[in-house]
Amino acid sequence: MASGEFELIRHYFCRGPGAFGAALGIGDDCALVEAPSAKQLAVSMDTLVADVHFPKNADPELIGERALRVNLSDLAAMGASPLWFTLGLTIPKAESQWLQGFSTGLFNVAGEYDCALIGGDTTRGPLTISIQVHGAVAVKNALLRSNARVGDIVFVTGELGDGAAAVAIIKQEFEVGKSAFDYFMQRFYRPQPRIREGRLLCGIARAAIDISDGLLADLGHICEASGVGAVVQVEQLPFSEPLEKLVDRQRRLDWALAGGDDYQLCFTVPPAKLNQIETLIDQGKLNASAIGEIVPGSGVRCQHEDQPLAVTRTGYQHFVNGTT
Repeated sequence: MASGEFELIRHYFCRGPGAFGAALGIGDDCALVEAPSAKQLAVSMDTLVADVHFPKNADPELIGERALRVNLSDLAAMGASPLWFTLGLTIPKAESQWLQGFSTGLFNVAGEYDCALIGGDTTRGPLTISIQVHGAVAVKNALLRSNARVGDIVFVTGELGDGAAAVAIIKQEFEVGKSAFDYFMQRFYRPQPRIREGRLLCGIARAAIDISDGLLADLGHICEASGVGAVVQVEQLPFSEPLEKLVDRQRRLDWALAGGDDYQLCFTVPPAKLNQIETLIDQGKLNASAIGEIVPGSGVRCQHEDQPLAVTRTGYQHFVNGTT
């Protein structure tokens, strides 16, 4: 078993400089990197706390996968390609089996998305994982929350509500068979950062955000940043077959609108570029559904078949909703 911070880092987390532009990775006071030519760096950081963002007793390999995947989702929302990441890891004690599993999960994802670990820190305390991701996007090509305009059509990738269903299953609010259990655990621990989709949307979509706190909350961020409102037609929300089998329509709507943990992209497209989106969908290059429209005003309103629909909960709020 590794003993001491530096030996622990060398044993579990030193994997070489890795990705493009990382001239010097772990092992010195700083990493040395070179930004790609004619690109802007996209940088984001999220912190995951045990029993708030994941169960502390979960498989450490799955914890490692989830931690990096949800951070990479922020790069996807900007249309950026991953380059590097740094890791701040706080652990109660250095357990070799836990560290081996966690680092395995972490580097599985890093390899999948060609994203190198170039530095970080370890310390002792309650289990907490902070990851800062770095990516690159062409100058003036980033998808911004502030670019939505009245008349844009609102889209989402994939299906909604699966993440919240997974949390309910983890909390043992539902009993499900093995097939459904495996599906929802995959959705929770191995969400797919929509990196490829984000890159496809650059130059087509106006604004984008990843859905981490729930559709209403995250679309609301676009509306606030852009000075607009939005109308969501709830009958157009996409659901997976396992979710449709699990709960009734009302619970599906609640989870899709306000449950969070889906890590799909919500984006807006000007009418003049709808044909480009439809072509990508028809070619199988983009799995996305039109769910509403950007309108004058502020905030997000819901309708069902053009009739107003009252919504009582708008999204996950950290330190308010309790633990997962």
